[in-house]
Amino acid sequence: DPCQNGGRWTGTFCLCPPNVDGARCQFGASTINLTAELGPSILMLARVTNRNFSEDMGDTSSPTYRSFVDEFSRTMDRIYHNVSGYRGTRVLTLTRGSVVVNYKVLLHPPAGDKPSASLDHRARELLEVANAAPQPRNCSHSTEGLCFSASSSRSAHAEMSVLNATELCRKYAPANFSRYYYPYRTQNSFLCVTNCTLNVPGSINCNSG
Repeated sequence: DPCQNGGRWTGTFCLCPPNVDGARCQFGASTINLTAELGPSILMLARVTNRNFSEDMGDTSSPTYRSFVDEFSRTMDRIYHNVSGYRGTRVLTLTRGSVVVNYKVLLHPPAGDKPSASLDHRARELLEVANAAPQPRNCSHSTEGLCFSASSSRSAHAEMSVLNATELCRKYAPANFSRYYYPYRTQNSFLCVTNCTLNVPGSINCNSG
C-alpha cells in the first residue's frame, strides 16, 4: 500500500482522509477551515433502518463511508432547510444497528440573552422536525431514500469555549502534522494554517517540500 497518513489505496490512486493532500497522502492540507465548528450545535443520533452497516463504514476515507455520509447529509439538508438558523450537518461516527449515525447539526448563534435556553429549545425542535419528516413508503434496502428515526439530542456550545485556538487546530489537523498548524483569524473565518500556507503573513514558498 503506497498511501501514507491513513490514506486508502483504491487500486489506481490514494483516497486521502480529511485535511490530508498529495498523490500518496503525504502532505497535510495547507489550510483547515474550522469556521463552521465554532458556532453552536446540536448533537443527535439517527438510526437508518434501510441500510446495513459494513466494516468499511468505520473508515472515513472509504468510498462506502463517503457515499453514505453524502446521502445522509443531503437528506438532512432537505429536512432541516426551513429550520431557522440551520447551517448544515456534520457526521461524527457510523456504527451498527442497522446504521446508527452520530451527527452534529450546525446552527447560527442564537439571538438574545439566554443562548443556552434557546439551544435547548432548538434541540427539541430539531428532534421533532426529524421524526415528523416524510420518509419512503417502502423501507426496503433497495429503496431510494433513507428510512430513519432520530432518538436523542443535546445542545453543545462552541468548542472554542473548551479548547484554546491552538489546541483546536491540533485536534483537527492530521496527527503527523499537528504541531505545524497554528490559528489564523480573518473577519469572517477561523483557519488553521502552516508556514507554507499562501497569502498568510510570514508564510514561505515551500514548493510542496
